[in-house]
Amino acid sequence: MKKDFLAIADYSPDELNELLNLAVKLKKEYFEHGNQPLLKGKVLGMIFNKPSLRTRISFDMAMRHLGGDALFISPNEIGLGKRESIADVARVLSGYVQGIMARVFEHDHVLQLAKWADVPVINGLSDYNHPCQAMADILTIKENFESLPGLNVTYVGDGNNVAVSLMHVCAKLGLNFTIASPEGYDLPENTIKLAREFATSSGSSLKFLRDPHQAVAGAQVIYTDTWTSMGQEEEALKREKVFPPYQVNQAMLSEADSEAIVLHCLPAHRGQEITDEVADGSHSRLFPQAHNRLHAQKAILLRLLQG
Repeated sequence: MKKDFLAIADYSPDELNELLNLAVKLKKEYFEHGNQPLLKGKVLGMIFNKPSLRTRISFDMAMRHLGGDALFISPNEIGLGKRESIADVARVLSGYVQGIMARVFEHDHVLQLAKWADVPVINGLSDYNHPCQAMADILTIKENFESLPGLNVTYVGDGNNVAVSLMHVCAKLGLNFTIASPEGYDLPENTIKLAREFATSSGSSLKFLRDPHQAVAGAQVIYTDTWTSMGQEEEALKREKVFPPYQVNQAMLSEADSEAIVLHCLPAHRGQEITDEVADGSHSRLFPQAHNRLHAQKAILLRLLQG
């Protein structure tokens, strides 16, 4: 297992399956036996340059479940890369904590932390990808379907960091991935190139479409996300004019597989990318998916920090 958890692309299918199976095991044991102090005495330093609900609480509670502790570090406290160099922050923290989780804007900041830290670094979100979210996503899918290979996963909306990690985990583990996004909002070409390489090995198929209705036909999983991510607020009005055809609503859901589930990494802007009817309906798995951040991250933490 690698020292850091920075991107899904860094991990082999076997390693990802190992993490996934560990998450399943830890979740089952938690509900049957409660907390297990497997990381007793360990502290996770949590750097936040972006606001957070799920990332902060799930990592904090994951460390508590495992008998450790988590230390919240706000942007005002360290000014990552401004008040103090990233290299210096990484080396200082390495003497205080046993692991670092960073939720940042620039992916290079996570890479720099990992380069200079002597302890494991976890990417809690960057503008490139969101690997912890992808592990919660695949755990949620696994809980709803008997087998992962060959499942049809469709992402509808902006080709953002969440879509990158979802595409990569699907391509690594043999799930068929389709994305429908408007022109100008496609996935980065370098991430698609990687996905094609992974799909060649796993047998996954990849489709990149404009028409969301064509994309959801036969889908067992429909995934959407906000039209405007953090840091893109100045584009909000423009995006609100482009994305309405990509709203996941009951009409679109009816075109998918009859047993399809709907996912969203949250926060959801209800009435924009998803309707209340779908978000709160019988096909929705939005909240089990959010809760699975806790269990997926416990697996990541245990693999990186134990020993």
